[in-house]
Amino acid sequence: MNSCKIKEKVLLGIVSIIVGVITGVLTSFFGQVLLKVSELRVEYFAYLIPFLAVVGFLFHTVYLKYGKNAVEGMNIVFRIGQGEDNRISKWLIPFMMIGTWLAHLFGASVGREGVAVQLGATVANQFQQWFSSKRNRQILLMIGMASGFAGLFGTPLAATFFAIEVMIVGQLQIDALFYALLSSFISMNVAQRLGLEKFMVGILVDIQFDETLLKMVVLGIAFGLTGRLFSVSLAYLKKYWSNKIPSPTLRIFLLGIGVSILIAAFGSGRYAGLGTNLIHASFYSETIFVQDWLFKLGLTVFSLSAGFLGGEVTPLFSIGSSLGIVMSSWLGISPMVAAALGYGAVFGSATNTWLAPIFIIGEVFGYSMMPYAAIVCIVAFVVNGNNSIYGQQKIFELESIER
Repeated sequence: MNSCKIKEKVLLGIVSIIVGVITGVLTSFFGQVLLKVSELRVEYFAYLIPFLAVVGFLFHTVYLKYGKNAVEGMNIVFRIGQGEDNRISKWLIPFMMIGTWLAHLFGASVGREGVAVQLGATVANQFQQWFSSKRNRQILLMIGMASGFAGLFGTPLAATFFAIEVMIVGQLQIDALFYALLSSFISMNVAQRLGLEKFMVGILVDIQFDETLLKMVVLGIAFGLTGRLFSVSLAYLKKYWSNKIPSPTLRIFLLGIGVSILIAAFGSGRYAGLGTNLIHASFYSETIFVQDWLFKLGLTVFSLSAGFLGGEVTPLFSIGSSLGIVMSSWLGISPMVAAALGYGAVFGSATNTWLAPIFIIGEVFGYSMMPYAAIVCIVAFVVNGNNSIYGQQKIFELESIER
């Protein structure tokens, strides 16, 4: 390895630390404001939900005019990570934060990880001029993605594996592993020291090598099909609405009216926002209705296809955990165990990943869960059939060589 390469590797380590600190500060700020915004929505839901469409229209008018390539969201992140583009506008950070806060305040069913991952990627991308190697600039982006995910969710291992496996399914970006992990741990610690709390529920599991393993396979199939339903429905509706209503501002206004009516009608806001109420109910013996997972899935897909900003991951956590509660009674297994497995596996299926969901189950619910998590998440990944919420995601295929 020549001196230039060594210099860039050392520089990557230094930048990983810097990105971790900056992203940790930003994700902590974003996450804590989002929690306050969500509290306001719950308290004043009936007064806020009627304005969802108008707010969406006004925000998108400004966003499309001044957001530059920030309006491409995760697509620009994937293109840079795959070497097809090289620059993310700094405007992405304030626009994604404000757009997500507004979507949550006025009642859309959306997540938050999209902001965190894009925020981290944008921060990291600002250092690209420090590197002459195209590959190191790609690694830099994965460092930012992992840092953003870890800062918001407090799961550095899951964040790292998410960043190195999600770009090209079937091809782990191993050369980014150390730097992504370093930045993730720093980002998590900074965010938590600044007051952002991590969701954790300790579950001790005694692994049984009996018919329970077959039940894990059944859970994996159910969670895999659910994640597949989410990603396929989202892709279909995005394409359908963009063809029917080409103008993004008119689209979010008209569909926003429908979103607000449905969210108010179904459960009076039960399915608005992140879905953390469903997650809490799943793990603290509160009421989960049989239809909760399906209503949350449908309303999240509708909200995102309309154009509201945020993300998919936390709603996927809530869909999986509430479905797990329903499945547990049918299969005769612990509700908390089934909810925890659904929490990770539906996310893994919808994002077309398998390592990240295994680790997120371990980091959130305890590492004794990981043998079951491995079975369920791998089955869910296979059942998903390479569908993904990320349209720019690529699939690695070995070319057969005839000799």
